[in-house]
Amino acid sequence: MEEWNLDFEWLRVRHTVKDALRRDKLPDMNAILFMIGMQELGYLQSKYTKEEKQDLMHIAVCHLLSYDGYYEFEGRDADGWPHYKALKAVPIEGIKAQSSLLQEKIIQYFKDNVY
Repeated sequence: MEEWNLDFEWLRVRHTVKDALRRDKLPDMNAILFMIGMQELGYLQSKYTKEEKQDLMHIAVCHLLSYDGYYEFEGRDADGWPHYKALKAVPIEGIKAQSSLLQEKIIQYFKDNVY
């Protein structure tokens, strides 16, 4: 995806989330990953521990990277939490490149599940 298109689509996703939640500020990537993780978990809790929040973001990243075969869904544990198996290393190095990859996958997620 070209950089200008990535920037445009990323902003579109952020505005979609901001509007859906009726917030004043645009969400950052961590907030969007947290929301995707909650969606993939499939149920809401009134509160999440710090560890559970990190786990939800991890679930989101694994789900997003499963689009390109980096992870594979293994199943759910007794509490209903999804688990993924790493299939291959992500060859992207550097924070900016990793961020761009996650933005592309989040955009794909929104195109597949929201728009």
